Amino acid sequence: MTPEQNSSQPNPPDSNVTVESPNGASPAVPPESATIVANVEPTKPLPPTPTRRVFAPIQPTQTTAEMSGSVLTLAATAAMIVGLANDSIWIGLIGAVGAIGISLRMIWPSWGKIWTQVIPPTWRTLIVSCFGLLAGIVGLLMLSGTNTAPGSRNIEINWDAIGALGELIGALGQILIAILGVYVAWRQYVISKDLTIQQNRITQQQTIDAYFQGVSDLALDEQGFLEDWPQERAIAEGRTAAIMSSVDAEGKAKILRFLSQSRLVTPLKRDRLLGRAILDGDGGYAEDRSHGIRVIDLNVMLAGANLAGTDLRWTELSEANLVRANLSKCDLVKANLSRAILYDAKLDRADMKAAILFYGSPETASPRSRTEFPNYQTGEYTGAVVERADFTAVKRLSEAQRYYCCAWCGSKSRDTIPGGCEGIPNKLGR
Repeated sequence: MTPEQNSSQPNPPDSNVTVESPNGASPAVPPESATIVANVEPTKPLPPTPTRRVFAPIQPTQTTAEMSGSVLTLAATAAMIVGLANDSIWIGLIGAVGAIGISLRMIWPSWGKIWTQVIPPTWRTLIVSCFGLLAGIVGLLMLSGTNTAPGSRNIEINWDAIGALGELIGALGQILIAILGVYVAWRQYVISKDLTIQQNRITQQQTIDAYFQGVSDLALDEQGFLEDWPQERAIAEGRTAAIMSSVDAEGKAKILRFLSQSRLVTPLKRDRLLGRAILDGDGGYAEDRSHGIRVIDLNVMLAGANLAGTDLRWTELSEANLVRANLSKCDLVKANLSRAILYDAKLDRADMKAAILFYGSPETASPRSRTEFPNYQTGEYTGAVVERADFTAVKRLSEAQRYYCCAWCGSKSRDTIPGGCEGIPNKLGR
């Protein structure tokens, strides 16, 4: 058999069967000898060219009742015109009354929607009450003896008084329109103010995110903040001081939580030769309260700061200057306030559960000193300065915290501590 004869024969059915492996790959199957396998992929039709369609806005259709009302209104108007043209009073009256009645019936549903959508709920009662007040005054004037002749029971209409009353109502209407204009302007101001506040929050969050990114880039550098480079630490403190003065209370709290959790404000134990932070063997850096060096020292950044109502849990505020700071209603659970200066600070209604105010025993602990070195074993000179601080309604204050605060807050602040200070000596002496 010649090759030409073989090529003229159709391919066997088995030549087009493909086998797939369990993982989805198609193994290469060699074709049979003297067999030509042609796999022609069918051509896909081209997708039709999309045509641009313009959809007209859907208009509400007119109901049968509305169409009937329109026809009746036109018919009544035509009857009124015919009556006026032919001097037929009854036909004209019937047409006029019919046009008025049908028109009011058609207007009433739309007027109800306008009344509920345009007029605020607080103004609806006021408008109806004013209308009722004016109607009552007019009724009293009409029914009183001012419009009747002496000895007569018939009511006589004083048209001059009615004209004056109409002018008064017109003046009151203008006043109401002016009040409505003031209300609209006030609402626009409130909306604009809310939009401005929201925009300021977004801008502030972007600023804080940029600060986080910048500090993270420097801290993660191989020769970054955790090394002994004083100039870089000074730049970090400068950035922190600048952003602390330009954000609100919630922004300050976010920055403090970031710095605390990243241990950038914690005194770290360092190699005395290279200045590098030393690992504690548990996946973190070792602390050294006595001789440790902080990457960022808060110093006086928070003096007089407003942090009221913010979340400061687990924050590192030791040795921070918080003179006259507002910490009202703050969440200070497990916050470290040792050696912090809380002179004349507001701590009313703050949550002080497990907050660290000192180290050692409350009987031997004492506030920080400018001349004495702290002893973290006995607690001497490791405590916070709490003189003249306001502890009104402080939450979850432990007995040890209460003892220390009563001993060192002074006579003015002792009266604000929950539970009182009876039996606790005033070690401050003033």
